Amino acid sequence: MTELLIVAFVALLVFGATRIPALGDALGRAVRGFRGAVRGDRGPGEPPRP
Repeated sequence: MTELLIVAFVALLVFGATRIPALGDALGRAVRGFRGAVRGDRGPGEPPRP
């Protein structure tokens, strides 16, 4: 548990309090995009499969 707190503190020092939410958002979008690619989901502008 203390290791996690140390990592969080270092991340706060390195990135600052204002950039942490933006980094979390970008990471979430990347994970969703990866999962969609693995499942074969199509984007909104792509044609449907025949």
